[in-house]
Amino acid sequence: MTGQGIRSPFSTLANERGLFRSDVIKAALAHAEGNAVRAADNKAQLAEERRRLAGWYADALARLEAGAAATAV
Repeated sequence: MTGQGIRSPFSTLANERGLFRSDVIKAALAHAEGNAVRAADNKAQLAEERRRLAGWYADALARLEAGAAATAV
């Protein structure tokens, strides 16, 4: 398993659920802002939303580990 191998399922699941803004998901994955002007102007860390995202993902993994909603694709 590679780092990207862990990041990709997290990003996909979080984006598909639509519960969190894409900026929050990108920040949680520590992606650099692609737009240099926006990166220079926007210093928001989105800490509270990132905490909620991390908690949501931890709960989702716990449900999968317990066998709930685990399906083969």
